[in-house]
Amino acid sequence: MAGGDEAGRGAVLGPLVVSVVAVSDSKEKKFGRIGIRDSKLLSRRKREFLWEEIYSIAEEVKFYKISAGEINIAMKGNISLNELEAIHFTRLVDSLESDVRKIYVDSPDVIQERFGIRIGIMSKKPMRVDKVKGKRVAKAIKIVSEHKADTKYPVTSAASIIAKVERDKEMDRISDEVGIELGSGYPSDKMTVGAIRENLGSIALSQYIRQRWKTMDDIRQFKMSDFVK
Repeated sequence: MAGGDEAGRGAVLGPLVVSVVAVSDSKEKKFGRIGIRDSKLLSRRKREFLWEEIYSIAEEVKFYKISAGEINIAMKGNISLNELEAIHFTRLVDSLESDVRKIYVDSPDVIQERFGIRIGIMSKKPMRVDKVKGKRVAKAIKIVSEHKADTKYPVTSAASIIAKVERDKEMDRISDEVGIELGSGYPSDKMTVGAIRENLGSIALSQYIRQRWKTMDDIRQFKMSDFVK
């Protein structure tokens, strides 16, 4: 089986990381025994410890960092974040060499099955989405596309940990590269918002910012009001 999840979806700064973890049925229970849970419920130290454990147990681990630049281009072309995420999940699933028969994905879509349908349509592998009527295909991979799948299925929780650890590492790298403490990259993080506000003219930082986010509109308006004063 396999699980898919992401980290950084709501961030204004840094990548959106998508991950897929494949594990044999016989080893999947080990995820629960070692404390695999939704990454948001774990400390960074615990996630990093489990990151190594997941690699030792899983058959395959895949991830992809969707850069802020790629997100900006997609949004400019009216490609939604859901569509972009599904595109890269599909590529990761198609790259799996394991004989996966079932995939549990954490759906970001309001209609939870629709995210699975997007993957099924784009994939080169035969797939069928759970709870969606359609023509039966022999040896099709079953996609379970649900809200909060990362809290229900250990294999999806494992994917959430991989994605979160890789995003944290990338945020550290970006902070070091631009020489600015950037925090978590989320709009709720005062350090993140402050760093962007104070460095709006930084070319080095701008490539890592999701320019079409509402947070950026608010920051620009705030700076403009300061200028007018």
